[in-house]
Parts: sequence; C-alpha cells; structure tokens
Amino acid sequence: MGFMGNDHDDGLQQSQIVLRNGREVLLQAFNWESHKHDWWRNLERKVPDMAKSGITSAWLPPATQSFSHEGYLPQNLYSLNSSYGSEYLLKTLLNKMKQYNIRPMADIVINHRVGTTKGHGGRYNRYDGIPLSWDERAVTSCTGGRGNRSTGDNFNGVPNIDHTQDFVRKDIIGWLKWLRYTVGFQDFRFDFARGYSAKYVKEYVEGAKPIFCVGEYWDSCNYKGTYLDYNQDSHRQRIVNWIDATGQLSTAFDFTTKGILQEAVKGQLWRLRDAQGKPPGVMGWWPSRAVTFLDNHDTGSTQGHWPFPSNHVMEGYAYILTHPGIPSIFYDHFYDWGTSMHDQIAKLIHIRKQQDINSRSSVRIIEAQANLYAAIIGEKLCMKIGSGSWCPTGPEWKLAAHGHQYAVWHK
Repeated sequence: MGFMGNDHDDGLQQSQIVLRNGREVLLQAFNWESHKHDWWRNLERKVPDMAKSGITSAWLPPATQSFSHEGYLPQNLYSLNSSYGSEYLLKTLLNKMKQYNIRPMADIVINHRVGTTKGHGGRYNRYDGIPLSWDERAVTSCTGGRGNRSTGDNFNGVPNIDHTQDFVRKDIIGWLKWLRYTVGFQDFRFDFARGYSAKYVKEYVEGAKPIFCVGEYWDSCNYKGTYLDYNQDSHRQRIVNWIDATGQLSTAFDFTTKGILQEAVKGQLWRLRDAQGKPPGVMGWWPSRAVTFLDNHDTGSTQGHWPFPSNHVMEGYAYILTHPGIPSIFYDHFYDWGTSMHDQIAKLIHIRKQQDINSRSSVRIIEAQANLYAAIIGEKLCMKIGSGSWCPTGPEWKLAAHGHQYAVWHK
C-alpha cells in the first residue's frame, strides 16, 4: 500500500514528551462542507503554509468509507476511499505532512457503525461482507443489538458499538494500530466521547500509542433559559473526570472555555475570571489537558449549532493563543475569512512560540470587567481584549500585535 511506518516502542514515550512539553498548536483542517471540495488535494496545497504558521498537528476529517458524506456514519473502517478523496490522495497528503513535520490527526469514530445486513429484530446490526464482520453481539442492546447496554450516551438512529465485548476491543485496537503504523496518522481525536466509557479510550491509547490525542466530551453548559450561568464548575468537572478516567492519557476539548468566552466577548468579560481568580474553563483547572478552541464543524461552519460571534473572533484568538492550554484554530477562520485574519492569527501563534508560552504557563488576571479583560501570562507576555482601554505599566513592555479590540505586549 506504500504507507509510511513508525516505530512502535517510542510511541508512548513521544506522547508523554509532547504532553509534558505543552507546546502544541492544532488546526482543525476541515468544516462541514469540505467533502464537496476535493479535500485531500486542497489540504496538500496548504501544508507549507500550515508549517510556516507554526501548526504542529492537523485534525483531518474521518478518512474511512462512510454512509454520510461528512464521514461520521462509518461502515467499512478499512476502506480509505471517502468523499474527501481517494486512498492515493490521502497518502499523498500524509506524506506531504510528514515532510513538513506536521502530525496528521485521525478522527476516530468508534461510538457507532452502520450495519451492512439485517440481523436480530430485523435491524441493520450485522457487518457481513466487509472487514471486521461483526455480528449483533457487537451492537448495544439499547440500539437494537445483542450486546450489553451502552457504557455511555446513545448516538441515536444508528447501531452503537458495544465496547464491553473483548472481540470488539481487540478489533478496534488492531484498526487503530493500522491507522497509526501503516497509514501514518500520528494523533487521534475521539468523536462523541460521551458515548462509551473513558476507560476504553485509555485501553485504545495504550494499545495504539498515538503521539497526541484529544476527546470530544461535549455536553451542555449550565444555562438559565438563554442566560449562561457565571459558574460552570460542574460542566468543567465532567470534562476533567473524563480526562482522568482515560488515565490522563488524553486531552479534551475545552467546551467550558468556548461557552464562556463567546458570551464574555459580548460585553460580559467579567466572566473570564472565576470566583478563585483563575480562568473559568478547563484551562483554569487542568491546562495541560485542555484543548481550547472557538468553533468546530458542529458549533460553527454551516451547521452553526453553537457559534462564536463572528465580529469577535480575533478577540477570541487573542485570548486562547496567549493563554495556557493547547490552542486549536478552526479552518474557516484561518483559510476562508480573508488574508487579514489569517495573518493576525499567524502572528499570535508566532508571538506564543517566541515568548515560549505553553500549556502550563501562569496567568495573572489584572482586569475582568464588562468591557475589559487584561492578563499577564508567563510573566513575559500581556494582553487585553474588549472595548475598554488598558496598557501595561513599565517601559519593558513592547506592543507586539493589535487589532479590533485586542492588543498583545511582550517584554
């Protein structure tokens, strides 16, 4: 097949180094419409720019054959021909990424799988005729199979995989190792992580040894009607519990920070300091495991389930790219919203690297009021967002970047 190999043994070691180092900058390299646009070829052209901009890992859409064009209803896990392009074009992209030292992140969709043939109860809950030809025991009893009950929430309308079955887990680990060592993906993103117990994520990560991984543990923030509660501790606690249950091997998307930040930028910047004086998201509690972001293919793009206000996007990036945690940039903002935004984001990434801000950098919040937030990060960088004016005191601070309602200084 001509895919590149990787050494098995240094996998877990490398992953520990990457998490310890805390200097990742991720790119979500697709949106909900990408399957319409010859995607693997499009991304291949952008790899040099990603590298130049300081991206260390690019999350690709699900690369395996799927019942839906977007890739989230997988069927034949071993077929790499998808709406995003052929196996050959994927291989070309992965080779280009390797050449430019950007790690490809695979989207791992293993909560559910579309059946090929009818079985128990007349449901499509068997997988005859394709690799991993499981029978009804592989499907949870709550979604029409003969397996055990789900160890998490159900993804409705499609057979959910029963991860309690030894044969299922053995096959999944075999598939993940194939993605990792034969296909050449280095990082994993776990889709719909609420759907099955985090202890299985731990087992899968230990089995396949990705260099970096992140889970999508997404549930609703605490609202009173449409008003977001100031205190989101129970929300971030659930994400922290999930990370903990993976044996701390996985990071998680910081949905708490996203939910708070997108309300804060609308003139409620007091939200960005919690009752303890710290950042109010997962970033404030466990920054080395928090992947911060503004939007993804579900919250933004053409789905727009929970979008970040578009006129405040640069303020959002000024926050996540100067703060601890592991920042992730959304494709649309970087490549579809114009050169000016691309260059402003790239400049903030450059400053982050130059000032050696990492996932564990310290934060001192100086101001958090309705129209002004200001903070000093790692004692060598400071920033403000909001319509209020603010400047650091002392001649050692030099203005490094500024734009609509944001500014960043360094020493």
